Amino acid sequence: MVLVAVTKGVSAEMIRCAYECGIRHFGENRVQDAAAKVVLLSDLKPDITWHMVGHLQSNKAKRALELFDIIHSVDSFKLAEVLSRRAKGAVPVLLQVNVSGEVSKSGFSVAEVAAAFDSISQLPNIKVDGLMTIAPFSAGPEDVRPVFRKLRELRDLLGLKHLSMGMSDDFEVAVEEGATMVRIGRAIFGERR
Repeated sequence: MVLVAVTKGVSAEMIRCAYECGIRHFGENRVQDAAAKVVLLSDLKPDITWHMVGHLQSNKAKRALELFDIIHSVDSFKLAEVLSRRAKGAVPVLLQVNVSGEVSKSGFSVAEVAAAFDSISQLPNIKVDGLMTIAPFSAGPEDVRPVFRKLRELRDLLGLKHLSMGMSDDFEVAVEEGATMVRIGRAIFGERR
């Protein structure tokens, strides 16, 4: 299990403190926010791993490849193609799946995932390691269990390794359903300002 500490709105000093407490995986939602933090914390390499966990625009792919070790949010063939073209070696990625079908969320639909995996895994410089989802906001963590279960079933069907699912409010259920990566921000760093 990989705990990815999500650093949206968190200072480099707070990230360094979390590192000193033993956390080694950090996730950022935006390329521009990660840029300064990655530079300020460059002395922690190679012990620190940076995860791109937010929506990634194709025009920021080159910079994302310079900053991040793994990209959780590949949500289109076009983005995968751009990453493949710009990468200098195999880039580990997760395919984002919109399991709940919410129009406000990015990602492949459940029906599209197998075909997307087949196409994207053929691209040079792309290594599809797993799937990622963002559960819908709900009144309780049990409400999202079916979303996590469905993603696990899809992962198993495709024979992939990782499941990035679960955040501060629902990570326990995600772990019970097989998450290999959880993305926790508020529960580690407190409420964002």
